[in-house]
Amino acid sequence: MSTDLTFTDDGVDVVYEGTEFELEKDLIEEATGKGFRDVTDHEVLRIVAEEPDLDGEPVRIGDVL
Repeated sequence: MSTDLTFTDDGVDVVYEGTEFELEKDLIEEATGKGFRDVTDHEVLRIVAEEPDLDGEPVRIGDVL
């Protein structure tokens, strides 16, 4: 099952195995030890799933926004 991420200025909207939730910006920064815009999509996937499917090159949230 796939994980869908939608990046906003306030955090990341996640759909994981059919469950929708939001990871707040502060939580992501605390979990990664980085500024929100420097975190990559792959790092967010690692927060959400134990063994995420990391296809392609990581993309910085700052580049998406």
